[in-house]
Amino acid sequence: MKEKQPSDQLKRPVYDQLAERYDRAMQPLERLCLARWRAAALRELPAVGRLLEVGAGTGLNFRHYPPNARGAAVELSFEMLRRAHWKTERPADVALVQARAESLPFADDSFDAALATLVFCSVASPPMAFAELRRVVRAGGRIVLLEHVRPDNLLAPLFDCLNFFTARLFEDHFNRRTALEATTAGLRVLRVERHLLGCVQLIVCEV
Repeated sequence: MKEKQPSDQLKRPVYDQLAERYDRAMQPLERLCLARWRAAALRELPAVGRLLEVGAGTGLNFRHYPPNARGAAVELSFEMLRRAHWKTERPADVALVQARAESLPFADDSFDAALATLVFCSVASPPMAFAELRRVVRAGGRIVLLEHVRPDNLLAPLFDCLNFFTARLFEDHFNRRTALEATTAGLRVLRVERHLLGCVQLIVCEV
C-alpha cells in the first residue's frame, strides 16, 4: 500500500492552514486528558490484524498503536498528512493515504479494525463515512471512536449555539450525536464511556 501524492481535489484548506500549529495548540489538552483517552481508545483494538485509522491528522495516535501495527492511516489534509509522515512514532507498516472518510480507497473487508479520534465532528457526511467503515472493515471487526459530541444533559443547548459558529469557522460540528449516528448506520454499539459531563465519548462498536 503506497502513499498517495497530493491532489487539488482532495485538499481541505481549513485543515491545511491549521496543520502547522495543530500539535502545539493541542499540547495542553493532550497533557491534561487527551493522551490518556487516546491510549484507552487504542487499547480497545485487537493486538493483531490490519488496522485502519480514519482522520489520522498529524499522527498523534501513532505512539499508542499496538506493537507491530500494520494497515493504513487516512487523512484528508495533505499538510496534516505531511507532518504525520515525519512523526518518529509512525509504525513502519502503516501506510499514509490522502483520502476522504466518505470515499475510502480500499477493497471490501480490507481491515480487521478501525479507529477515529476527533474526526466525526468534521466529516462532511457521517452516514457516508460510517457506510464506508462498514464496507472496509470485516464482519465482526471492531470500530473505536473517540469524539466530542452533543451531551445528553442541560449543556446540549449551549453546544447547539456553539455549533453555529464552529461549523462555519472550522468545519467542526459541536452538536453531533455520534453514537446514535453509528447505530443508525448499522453498527452495533457495544459500549459508550462518557467524559467531561458527556461532552467527550469513547464509543466502541462492532460491524
